[in-house]
Amino acid sequence: MTLTIVGLGPGELDDLSRKAFRTLKQAEMVYLRTAQHGCVSCLPQNDVTYQAFDDLYETLDDFEQVYETIVSRIIEAAGQRDVVYAVPGDPLVGESTTTRLLAAAREKDIPVEIVNGISFVEPSLRLLGIDALDGLQVLDALQIAAMHHPPINPDYAALLGQVYSQNVASDVKLTLMNQYPDDFPVQLIHAAGTPDAVVEDLPLYEIDRSEHISHMTSLFVPALGEMASFEQFQEIIAHLRAPEGCPWDRKQTHESLRQFMIEEAYEVLDAIESGDTDSLYEELGDLLLQIVLHTQIGIDDGEFKMADVLRYVNAKMIRRHPHVWGDVDADDPDQVVTNWEALKRQEKADNGKQDEYLLDSIPKGLPALLQAYQYQARAAKVNFDWPQVDDVIAKVREEMDEVLAAETPEHQMEEMGDLLFVLVNWARWLKVEPETALREANQKFYRRFQYIEQQVRATNKQLSDHTLAELDALWDEAKANGL
Repeated sequence: MTLTIVGLGPGELDDLSRKAFRTLKQAEMVYLRTAQHGCVSCLPQNDVTYQAFDDLYETLDDFEQVYETIVSRIIEAAGQRDVVYAVPGDPLVGESTTTRLLAAAREKDIPVEIVNGISFVEPSLRLLGIDALDGLQVLDALQIAAMHHPPINPDYAALLGQVYSQNVASDVKLTLMNQYPDDFPVQLIHAAGTPDAVVEDLPLYEIDRSEHISHMTSLFVPALGEMASFEQFQEIIAHLRAPEGCPWDRKQTHESLRQFMIEEAYEVLDAIESGDTDSLYEELGDLLLQIVLHTQIGIDDGEFKMADVLRYVNAKMIRRHPHVWGDVDADDPDQVVTNWEALKRQEKADNGKQDEYLLDSIPKGLPALLQAYQYQARAAKVNFDWPQVDDVIAKVREEMDEVLAAETPEHQMEEMGDLLFVLVNWARWLKVEPETALREANQKFYRRFQYIEQQVRATNKQLSDHTLAELDALWDEAKANGL
């Protein structure tokens, strides 16, 4: 007993291969996934019985059940006699039942022969006038519709099959708009390979409004271009590190780049605080440069590859969000944080990396203000905390008195440190992140002092020419102006 899967092509009898026609003509029984296909009425009729599965699409709830039922019936029949199963297009291009049948046939030790046909791809290429080997990505629109970000390299074009309804088109466009502009020009291809073929030019946001969408609709997404892909970025960095690349980049090590990672991170913070979104994406690019450069050094030194970096962080994000990818409930952000910390501790225990002490996992290189905040927050989770905020305020007053009572520079520095530490604790009780609060205070001081300088310069005088009272008056002006 043999299972033969035949591709019927896009719809015209002229596109059916001679081998496919001969196979169908010699068969006694041919199963059709669907009779709704242009060349079915022209198939050999003498002594051939055809049985279609179209009724399943109407009686079962979803495609998954339809495909499972088709596969079950085909495998059952193939266990008793030779079976020919015919599908639209090519059996291995967008035909879910084929891959399922191949897997099921392997389990049952049933030989399978594939008779290829013209898929929707070839006539689509002709209509578009493009070469598939120029990097064309062929994808299933149903998979894209179920995603939140498209798995597409935007430096190359993509062809999405099975955009068979306006609902699918709507979901597809929402996913694509996470990467492409809303008005990005795309093309819907309808009935490719038939005399009724139509190519429709329209912006991405309008694709679900097309009146031509049917079970034979595909979507062509041109290359976004202008080096917009992560892959292109990796190529550039790998080139810089190559023998024919840049001497400076080739010289760098993980250790030599440490200061740049910190600097770029702070420049991102500056862009966020300035509210300048153009600067923000530029600074994020500079920070990403450091990550990709470190990764390329790891690749060159045989330490790890980008796939390791991405595999690790992808798995961790899914593992740490069981309320999204699992069955754990988390009704508010606080519960998410609690779950995250518990999972983090369990992972470390499972990997034999449990911290020896509670504060060990807090980075030693954090800015002092942020580190103090993290230390206190971590200690508070095990109830090492003041019972109420009034106790913290009392401690602030106590530390102020101790600063005032200190007599030596060394003692003053120590007591000032204690005062700053308890002020951080007070901020935590007020749910104020002290590092951010101080940075904003710094920015406010910068704006107001800059205003003072601008006003003084307008008088052609120096700051030192003004009294403190005069400068204070200018400070109050800046404050009144909302600076």
